[in-house]
Amino acid sequence: MARRHIIPLLNQLTSSTRLPLTRSVTYMPRPGDGAPRAVTLIPGDGVGPLVTNAVEQVMEAMHAPVFFEKYDVHGDLSKVPQEVIESIKKNKVCLKGGLRTPVGGGVSSLNVQLRKELDLYASLVNCFNLPGLPTRHENVDIVVIRENTEGEYSGLEHEVVPGVVESLKFCSERIAKYAFEYAYLNNRKTVTAVHKANIMKLADGLFLESCREIATKYPSIKYNEIIVDNCCMQLVSKPEQFDVMVTPNLYGNLVANTAAGIAGGTGVMPGGNVGADHAVFEQGASAGNVGKDKIVQQKKANPVALLLSSAMMLRHLQFPSFADRLETAVKRVISEGKYRTKDLGGDSSTQEVVDAVIANLD
Repeated sequence: MARRHIIPLLNQLTSSTRLPLTRSVTYMPRPGDGAPRAVTLIPGDGVGPLVTNAVEQVMEAMHAPVFFEKYDVHGDLSKVPQEVIESIKKNKVCLKGGLRTPVGGGVSSLNVQLRKELDLYASLVNCFNLPGLPTRHENVDIVVIRENTEGEYSGLEHEVVPGVVESLKFCSERIAKYAFEYAYLNNRKTVTAVHKANIMKLADGLFLESCREIATKYPSIKYNEIIVDNCCMQLVSKPEQFDVMVTPNLYGNLVANTAAGIAGGTGVMPGGNVGADHAVFEQGASAGNVGKDKIVQQKKANPVALLLSSAMMLRHLQFPSFADRLETAVKRVISEGKYRTKDLGGDSSTQEVVDAVIANLD
């Protein structure tokens, strides 16, 4: 038999005797990693109790190794109760619904207080297309990373003299470091810095200097810059061009909400806030928007965003298989198109969506 015929024959024989494919080892836990973890839970205002209850039900259904320490906190309080702060510091992780933010009147946002108290300097919102949810743009998968504790949005303002208000703006290189580190660890290709340095030459100029310096340490990641007004125009016209976006505080809030609306709506986009020691997970975009009273009365709030944020939380806690199960179940429900709340073109209740997710858990 000619040699050229022997090799294909050997390949056939060996292929028929190969061992079946097995699941690869993707996570090797340390001894004790399987112990249930305590998570501080803040249901919040408006639709918050509805969507956090949805998470509790799903976690229980899949026997996730977490248990919740629940605290009743509302946005009209003057400050976050100290016992809540101590709970988050002890547990390191918190899940929260939206807290109502008073407009004007000198009452500060509890959401901002939490971020500053725990030094949650990085906010991350993942805006991506979900199969089965039609949008005007396809191939959208944007991660918006914004500085979370400094700048105008953090409430760093004061009245110098009656009728004259001064707002303070700072920039920190640590948000640039976090953005590039995130891109590197998650196989992202591009980081775009969003700024207004053409006008705010000192403050935003310093922000760009920090981003440029950090970019030199990650040669495998493409770095570019865009002025915030052009960024908004590009987002609504060609959002698929963006990958990871790093922004100062105020711009990031606007950019994240815009990107979320483009990718399918604020009700489905997950997010979280993280610092060196603590993490708080919540609805990614418009977390402070607690919903209309009618939605609360009808119990038709969309729980998808917080469910996906909870999957992020499970991955943060090093429970990747539980995170995968939850994400897969939610995506199946969205792709089926049967159980959608009003913001997604349906009329399902929160509980109907929860039951569908539970039914799709592997």
